[in-house]
Amino acid sequence: MRLGSLDAFRGLTMLYMASEMWRLPAVAARFPDNALWQFIAYHTSHVAWTGGSAWDLIQPAFMFMVGVALPWSVANRRARGQGLRHLWLHALWRSVALVLLGIFLRSVNRPMTHFTFVDVLTQIGLGYLILFLLAWQPRRVQVAAAVLILLAYWAGFALYPAPGAGFDYPRVGVPSDWPHHLSGFAAHWDKNSNLAAAFDQGFLNVFPREKPFVFNDGGYQTLNFVPSLATMIFGLLAGGWLRSEKPSRYKLRWLIGVGLAGIALGWLLGVTGVCPVVKRIWTPSWTLVSAGGVVLLLAAFYWVIDVRGKAAWSYALRAVGMNSIALYCMAHLWDKFLAQSFNIHFGWNLSAGLSGPWVAFVPAFLAWCVLWWICIWMDRRKLYIRL
Repeated sequence: MRLGSLDAFRGLTMLYMASEMWRLPAVAARFPDNALWQFIAYHTSHVAWTGGSAWDLIQPAFMFMVGVALPWSVANRRARGQGLRHLWLHALWRSVALVLLGIFLRSVNRPMTHFTFVDVLTQIGLGYLILFLLAWQPRRVQVAAAVLILLAYWAGFALYPAPGAGFDYPRVGVPSDWPHHLSGFAAHWDKNSNLAAAFDQGFLNVFPREKPFVFNDGGYQTLNFVPSLATMIFGLLAGGWLRSEKPSRYKLRWLIGVGLAGIALGWLLGVTGVCPVVKRIWTPSWTLVSAGGVVLLLAAFYWVIDVRGKAAWSYALRAVGMNSIALYCMAHLWDKFLAQSFNIHFGWNLSAGLSGPWVAFVPAFLAWCVLWWICIWMDRRKLYIRL
């Protein structure tokens, strides 16, 4: 048995992620005085450091849903007669495969393997075995694990020396006049001058590289997988609750209550200066805020599809959600090929009357539609790529 709302939510998330190929911020740049286009630009790109946009919720949503799906996955495999040993071997295989697939996709068009561990697939893979272990534990143990992870991660950053007044920010890829620097206690979470950045300067240079690693341009760090594991645990808790025998109305109230509480607590930690809300280094406050937002979105899908039974409209989303790995790979490997193919064969007509970023938008949008159609085609033929 599958949770229809989860598949639909995952499908929408994946299509939203794949829409990156549209390059909407570039289109919006042509309309600097248009409030609607600036709103679109904000929510189709990542914020510079603190806060968050709808675009910033994509990775938390994907990781949260891994946790939600796990109780169903374990139950289905046990129903097919798979024993504990087989389940653990599959979890190990999935963990390794996700890490390697993430590295492979980030290495495309590079002169050598690009060892990076900030891709959503590698982040899931790094924490998946611990998540699987917790799936067999009581709910109180799962809650305790999430709380301990966030407290320990916060303490690690808080105790690591904050950058001083003379810190050489340009050396780590941050302009001296960058307007998003954090000050005071919050400086412990400033860009490329924090605990996780220091870890990567040692860890990533263990691997063969084109040149020594000094900084990540976006400020993303390998250790993000630690607090994002808490995101997956929150999903695990939600999945266990949704699989329970409680009435649907209680499940819905629980989702809404927990979601609102997560957002409120996370933002409170941010505004009081205890812990800034930064997605790029997955601060504990961001973990709470993003998980709260994702829970509310899942609650909306659950209410419409599973509680009210209005599922027919969501088929095209569910078809993508059941083949999310396929769409993720296609979006990374085929996006330019498909867009270029439309330009080669139909560009003489597609580009007529267009200028600037619109010339690139139209073939990219058509390529996105093709990827969506492929997922629907695969679903109708019961073809699924799963790890």
